[in-house]
Amino acid sequence: MKRIAVLTSGGDAPGMNAAIRAVVRKALHEDMEVFGINYGYAGMVAGDIFPLTAKDVSDKASQGGTFLYSARYPEFKEKEGQLAGIEQLKKHGIEGVVVIGGDGSYHGAMRLTEHGFPAVGVPGTIDNDIPGTDYTIGFDTAVNTAVDVIDKLRDTSKSHIRTFVIEVMGRGAGDIALNAGISGGADEIIIPEVDFDFDEIVSRIQEGYKRGKKHNLIVVAEGVMGGEEFAQELKKHGDVGDLRVSILGHMQRGGAPTARDRVLASRMGAFAVDLLKDNKGGLAVGVEGEKLVARDIIETLTNHKHQTDLDLYKLSQEIS
Repeated sequence: MKRIAVLTSGGDAPGMNAAIRAVVRKALHEDMEVFGINYGYAGMVAGDIFPLTAKDVSDKASQGGTFLYSARYPEFKEKEGQLAGIEQLKKHGIEGVVVIGGDGSYHGAMRLTEHGFPAVGVPGTIDNDIPGTDYTIGFDTAVNTAVDVIDKLRDTSKSHIRTFVIEVMGRGAGDIALNAGISGGADEIIIPEVDFDFDEIVSRIQEGYKRGKKHNLIVVAEGVMGGEEFAQELKKHGDVGDLRVSILGHMQRGGAPTARDRVLASRMGAFAVDLLKDNKGGLAVGVEGEKLVARDIIETLTNHKHQTDLDLYKLSQEIS
């Protein structure tokens, strides 16, 4: 395989640019041509495809977001859209594609694979909810962003003797809430994977205030419910004092990636090129126990799901 392409799709994640850079530099090192595709699958179908050089990715590793842009394109779920995308790739002489993104992006790569076109998925999503990998690109940065906010909210929470409900991202996985909550010393961590009881939470808050506790921090993953809704439900179950809500929102997707995310993205991007160089497609790149792995993308998405570390959740309950 001598000519490949790279795209980013779905929600942006810090480290995507580092992954693109690694794909380009590694491909050029292997005497391969590499093309960029703007706006994900929408750009693929539209033919928004162009050559990438080493200069094009210079200084990109430190930048958040994705310079190839991203766009939702539900039409790619249909066979007509998939075949139109493949036709554009073939028109440019492209023999394989690296897809950087989350669950929806992976399903697009799986469809290309089913049509016999070599695609390799690289996990780029802050939610850390992709099967076949311990960590996804952008997760570490998002957690650090959330921890920074939690630390700041603790200061104002103590100053006013308040309870804060802090909503973080994570629709189907509570990994951001769990890791940021433990790192930030949250009193309660609410995630989709574990049931909770409002009455018990209220009781613990009230007991804390009786002991002289000056603040409470409750971290809620958006997949459970919105922060405002959670706060309203909490009030219905008892007096929790002065209650405020902070919704972190899209700030978790932005900012310069951490060193860990830059290294992870670089390793995964280069590994994806190695796979395509050896004419291996239909694979999902991951890291397990700090070692890079490649799994069959169809089998991975069909038969596996991401598992949140419930031992870590148990620890959060024991030390909160």
